[in-house]
Amino acid sequence: MNERFSMRLNTRDGTVDMTHGSGGRAMAQLIEALFVKHFDNELLRQANDQAAFDVPAGRMVMSTDGHVISPLFFPGGDIGSLSVHGTINDVVMSGARPLYLSAGFILEEGFPLSDLEKIVMSMGRAASAARVPIVTGDTKVVEKGKADGVFITTTGVGVVPEGVTISGDLAQAGDVILVNGSIGDHGVAIMSSRENLQFETTIESDSAALHSLVAGMVAAAPTIHCLRDPTRGGLATTLNELAQQSQVGMKLRETSIPIRPAVSAACELLGLDPLYVANEGKLICICAQQDAQRLLEVMQAHPLGREAAIIGEVVEDQYAFVQMQTRFGGSRVVDWLAGEQLPRIC
Repeated sequence: MNERFSMRLNTRDGTVDMTHGSGGRAMAQLIEALFVKHFDNELLRQANDQAAFDVPAGRMVMSTDGHVISPLFFPGGDIGSLSVHGTINDVVMSGARPLYLSAGFILEEGFPLSDLEKIVMSMGRAASAARVPIVTGDTKVVEKGKADGVFITTTGVGVVPEGVTISGDLAQAGDVILVNGSIGDHGVAIMSSRENLQFETTIESDSAALHSLVAGMVAAAPTIHCLRDPTRGGLATTLNELAQQSQVGMKLRETSIPIRPAVSAACELLGLDPLYVANEGKLICICAQQDAQRLLEVMQAHPLGREAAIIGEVVEDQYAFVQMQTRFGGSRVVDWLAGEQLPRIC
């Protein structure tokens, strides 16, 4: 790293100013002292406006995601780690192995450099832990009042191995629906932090990169039909999306859906339905019946799938309804999310 630049950036007491987006010396100082320092890898150090890399055999996958979460720091994570985890997960829901990330920052004038460094460090740690490097990026600065601290856009690329085809339009009647663990943790963690709510048990975001879990699942059952991470709109909205894509119905069992008691209680207090609350470290898997038990065992053997469960099955339904057998023995339609339960959650 160029010491001339890093020594002049006051990351303890300084703030972002318009010169940090001007393309001049101040911008170079910011890039060297924060982004290159904490994202350091061979491709990024080349300092080009793009990253060139060899492409392995298979089908390429690309996904992009904007992150505008409020608050920026929350129990279990922050906007930095979330931006890495979220894009990795979008890539791997195709069964792909994630390869590289890019990151674009929109910074608001006056944003504390100390907070920016915390976010960048968190991104660097998350990318390093996942072994998916951030190899290129961009930074822009806007006037005070024109943003909300920092917005981050990440793009990921990956490769799907030969023989694997996973898509939202492949669910079939008779398939089994699984999730890898408890739902609603992320959205409730954000809301409790945003509103300064105190619960008896700390509820933390489930934000995590799911690529190693998915790799094990694909190795055990390459013919998985659908994978999807239920982020905005939660489990209910994501299942409605999949039902529409595949033109099938789904029947869930309420007693089989894992929800932490603290999350359930918080949702009741806040007037929320946990089925519609966002997640950032969960996935839905739809597979053939003969693969379900094997996949469940693989998921439960992984740290991110210990609470995995079979929650329902796919049925024929020309209206593509998602229905749920309630814990009281009745049945209700689990419809699309109407409106926005929790804005700015990812």
